[in-house]
Amino acid sequence: MQQPSAAEEAGRLGLACELVAKRTLDSDWLPAFEAVPRHLFVPDVIWPGSASGDRPCDRVVRGEDPAAWWTAVHTDVPITTQWDDGAYTGPGTGKVPTCSNSMPSMVFSMLRALAVEEGGRILEIGTGTGWNAALLAHRAGGANVVTVEVDDGLAASARSRLEAAAARTGDTVPVTVVGDGADGHPALVPYSRVIATCSVERVPAQWLAQCAPGAVIVVPWGPAYGGEGIARLTVREDGSADGPFTASSAFMRLRGQREDRPPPGAYLSRPWPGGGRRSSTGLSPELVGGWSAMFAIGVRVPGLFCRTGGRRRDGSYRMWLYDTGVTSWATADHTPGRDAYSVVQSGPRALWDELEAAWDWWQGHGEPGFDRFTLTVSAEGEQRIALDEESWVV
Repeated sequence: MQQPSAAEEAGRLGLACELVAKRTLDSDWLPAFEAVPRHLFVPDVIWPGSASGDRPCDRVVRGEDPAAWWTAVHTDVPITTQWDDGAYTGPGTGKVPTCSNSMPSMVFSMLRALAVEEGGRILEIGTGTGWNAALLAHRAGGANVVTVEVDDGLAASARSRLEAAAARTGDTVPVTVVGDGADGHPALVPYSRVIATCSVERVPAQWLAQCAPGAVIVVPWGPAYGGEGIARLTVREDGSADGPFTASSAFMRLRGQREDRPPPGAYLSRPWPGGGRRSSTGLSPELVGGWSAMFAIGVRVPGLFCRTGGRRRDGSYRMWLYDTGVTSWATADHTPGRDAYSVVQSGPRALWDELEAAWDWWQGHGEPGFDRFTLTVSAEGEQRIALDEESWVV
């Protein structure tokens, strides 16, 4: 791989300074940042800051500006590296991002939360590009790091990058496994640390079972409705685990837990409003899309998810609510400047009413952020969210 120029090295130093200033990169992880720089784990074709596969940045294609690639690498942003599980064939075909090189400040804040201890074995779920595994290998020793990737193509590419980085640094290559991350890797138990670079709605019981008592699990967790935070769980003697949420996050789902939502036609047998019950609300659909609010609504209203239609020229749009059980739906129409909004609900569940009650609950508790919530997972996989002294099963 082409070595960076002096200007590019300055960019890496600038990124380090930015991360230190943000207090996400500390003295424990700075040597790893310097030894295994991010550019070694970013492929030639990337989509920095793109919501679709239409604007790739390719540093080797004639006519492209290689400086744009280096700028992205040395910026504290996530970089999409794969679309549609590798089915991307060109602009216009990339619909769903399925791999990324994560935002560096998120990478190092999660590694700091992991609190790596010397000699402990670490399980990483989601190898991706391999950067996170390389950082762990440099800090803890590659023989103590097991990284699992479900996509065999991504796993092979990451393995090549990890080998190249190890040859450069003298580190041992981590144990790389192709398989379902939900299963962990029972062959090398017990683990003292588990870190997931993908989000879950259900923490797999296998992860807890493969941990020693006192082990720490750092995992992005979020409900179906949306909103997601980093949970830092400690495994107990009885096989359960609990702990606080430390920050907000936005990761791609563990592949086996991806949201395969039913299409709108599964809910409406005839055109909207389809005989639904009409009402109005003073709660703007605009307000229920904040990340912390979505998290609270999602954990209070089980099985709720939403879709939003495109905005019209005047800024209005229709928000759709559905339940995963395919029994009920609701809509709420937003028009800028109004203080009342039309609602239609259908089915045994009044989904907008449930959402509004959850919003009122969140507001009534002072609009709590992630740091006021905790997650408990039983050894059998039952999950419970708590806020202060109140808790409920999710």
